[in-house]
Amino acid sequence: MPSNKKIVIIGAGISGLTTAYLLFKEGYDVVVLEQKDKVGGSIETVNAEGFLFDRGPNSGLETTPLIQQLVKELNLEDQFIYANREGNKRYILKNGQLLPLPMSPPAFFKTKLFSGKAKLRLLAEPFIGRSKDGYYQSIAEFVTRRLGEEFLDYAINPFVAGVYAGRPEELSVKSAFPKLYALEEEYGGLIIGTIRSIRKRKKSKEVSKQSAKMFSFKDGMKVLPEAIAETLGNRVSTGAEVTSIRSTADGNYGVTFRDGNQNLTLLADVVLSTVPAYKAAELFGHFDNSLAKHLNEIYYPPVLVLYLVYDRKDVGQPLDGFGFLVPEKENKSFLGAIWSSVIFPNRSDESKAAFTLFIGGSRDAGFVDDVEQMVIDRARREFELIMKISAEPIFAAKRFWPKAIPQYNLGYVEHENFFDHFEKNNKGIILGGNYRGGISVGDCIKNSESITNKIKSIINSP
Repeated sequence: MPSNKKIVIIGAGISGLTTAYLLFKEGYDVVVLEQKDKVGGSIETVNAEGFLFDRGPNSGLETTPLIQQLVKELNLEDQFIYANREGNKRYILKNGQLLPLPMSPPAFFKTKLFSGKAKLRLLAEPFIGRSKDGYYQSIAEFVTRRLGEEFLDYAINPFVAGVYAGRPEELSVKSAFPKLYALEEEYGGLIIGTIRSIRKRKKSKEVSKQSAKMFSFKDGMKVLPEAIAETLGNRVSTGAEVTSIRSTADGNYGVTFRDGNQNLTLLADVVLSTVPAYKAAELFGHFDNSLAKHLNEIYYPPVLVLYLVYDRKDVGQPLDGFGFLVPEKENKSFLGAIWSSVIFPNRSDESKAAFTLFIGGSRDAGFVDDVEQMVIDRARREFELIMKISAEPIFAAKRFWPKAIPQYNLGYVEHENFFDHFEKNNKGIILGGNYRGGISVGDCIKNSESITNKIKSIINSP
């Protein structure tokens, strides 16, 4: 049952807002403090010169029933949209050509993306044993052992760049791809595990990311966090920078924040942090020196998001897919490109073609040392050559994220274990956000349920 105890959530990204909403629905006293003057965190949607584009996450995957629950309860049915069918087709760049990623067994055996040797190697996967060192194994080691090097180079390497802006040699398979890791641990292999795990997902009403529908909103991804914030009303304070969190003699926490020219303090029985790890280190590091060390060791590479619009007639490449990813072996200046106007409506009129390019990440973090315009021009020239574009863009915009996506790198499990340990020793403090439990919008929404239950357990305990 709800009590008179107060919950303070730091950060009005999708993690903090969804958790606040779930608690608010059940009658709990919750307040959200956000440093920026708007909600959404890394979710940013811009409408400029008639073009609509997302500068952070451009879509979500419907992997949990909670997403539809939010849409219905927030009256967003008219805004909610699924990706066009063309979005199911994904391309990989190989030797300067865009080749479709095979999405079925027949397509796999026909594709030119992989050699005959690589295809035969895949057939051996069910006979590969479990790793003795899987706990501390990179996704590159895991995939090479189970599927072969060619599959790593032209499937997993570009996929990792597209999702994490990361490198498979650095990411932990257990932490970054826990379900992939679990297939080997529980079932002994990927192919057998995929088949057997389908029944398990049906019982839990979860949908795998491979089969989940991609969604967004007519007016962009910002629609969801803004709708949640509107429902929460004055329980969300923007322009409120938290400056300190201190324990009190009464066993709760004083959360001090700057509101305009004044400093205010809220007394909280539970404090949930959903800010990035490096910011959480500043706020909570004094509780435990080891906590600051673990939080600051989480790497966030820089990413430059480049948005380009062309006259559709000037684009020679057929626009019949989601976009394409670039394997590291192709030596290009960008990680991949999304065909934004193909995937969702309302991004541009039908005579235009809108694209979103991603530059940098762990693969090329050094791009920040170059002149930004040189970086943009180089990537644009490469992109236009691949897409057979014969004219200049009619519109361009950019968003630089100096610290973009947390990397679940090798040894990440040690961070995860310590965060659990810290929460047990500091009852009432919870560390959340996309550096715990997954980086995607769907992951953050799903994790908000377990965080909500954790908060309720603390509030309602004697």
